[in-house]
Amino acid sequence: MHQELVKFVREIYSSNEVIPLHAPIFAGNESKYVTETIDSTFVSSVGKFVDEFESQIENYTKCKKAVATVNGTSALHTALYMSDVQRGDMVITQALTFVATCNVLYHMGVEPVFVDVSMESMGLCPMKTGKWLDENAFIDSAGECRHKFTNRKISAILPMHTFGHPVQLDGFLDLCSEWNLKLIEDAAESLGSFYRGQHTGTFGKFSALSFNGNKVITTGGGGMVLCQSDLEGARTKHITTTAKVSHPFEFFHDEPGFNYRLPNINAALGCAQLENIGTLLDKKRQIANNYMSFFNRSDYVFFKEPEYAKSNYWLNCVICPTKKSRDQLLLETNRAGVMTRPIWKLMSNLPAFKHCLSDDLSNSKYLEEHAVNIPSGISKELM
Repeated sequence: MHQELVKFVREIYSSNEVIPLHAPIFAGNESKYVTETIDSTFVSSVGKFVDEFESQIENYTKCKKAVATVNGTSALHTALYMSDVQRGDMVITQALTFVATCNVLYHMGVEPVFVDVSMESMGLCPMKTGKWLDENAFIDSAGECRHKFTNRKISAILPMHTFGHPVQLDGFLDLCSEWNLKLIEDAAESLGSFYRGQHTGTFGKFSALSFNGNKVITTGGGGMVLCQSDLEGARTKHITTTAKVSHPFEFFHDEPGFNYRLPNINAALGCAQLENIGTLLDKKRQIANNYMSFFNRSDYVFFKEPEYAKSNYWLNCVICPTKKSRDQLLLETNRAGVMTRPIWKLMSNLPAFKHCLSDDLSNSKYLEEHAVNIPSGISKELM
């Protein structure tokens, strides 16, 4: 199987060189726009491409306001901050995620509560979240959700759309309404993914996208806060630009802010990348369909988008029949120059988060031992 997979991947990419997991592709106006930025000398936080990039993301996702930031982590921090998540609060999230999700919580002084993922999406499960709340939470006289055993405030639910597969958002909206919680989407991996026809990141008041070098489109580094009102979008922009009050020459900052501005040169790259997003997503879906056909003949299960969603298939994933077969696949493919990677180690097993509350995490533990990411990028030959 493993050698057959290596051969199949090389056929997809028509290459005998090392095949990366997900490399960026520059097949449009990237050089033109970046050169224009350099020629203008506006390469930092001021320039036309930042505004254009934000406007294009607004049009694509149908959010009210998009605010560009320097990376996805800063976008998530801003989304949590704007949602009034406070030091000492608890936030329900998944243990099966990239560490950035929990790093933000840690540095905000917020305690993650780890609830299991759904096998349908690999993202936070609303049914298990509801069960945990029923058993561990109550609504106090002020209408706040609190942990029964510590009385700490539970302020938000933070699902992550794993590998671009949307979680079941209707379930979380119901839970947030019932328990007076904020919904904040970690949509870092899901640009181009839709839940029942609506773009991910547009269900809660605030969410975060990432444009890291390995994402569907890239700005080199970069992120975006998606806001669902013009007023909140304006304040998000204000907060991320050091809370500076506009003035011809004086510096006055009316509240503590963040220097999270995306440089114009990065935004130029993003504008060019976004022009080709339709083609990129079509090609990624074609690759996913090829993998589906290949693995249908085996004991390995290709992870498909949930029935309720249209996924961007950012990183394709296969579920191996055993941990031993997973380890063999990882060893033999990487040895043959085809990059594959295991899913992340559970956050609940990392030193910084071992003390955090969790449910049994049974699905998360299974995926940790059986899931493997396989090459998912678009080469120029595929464009």
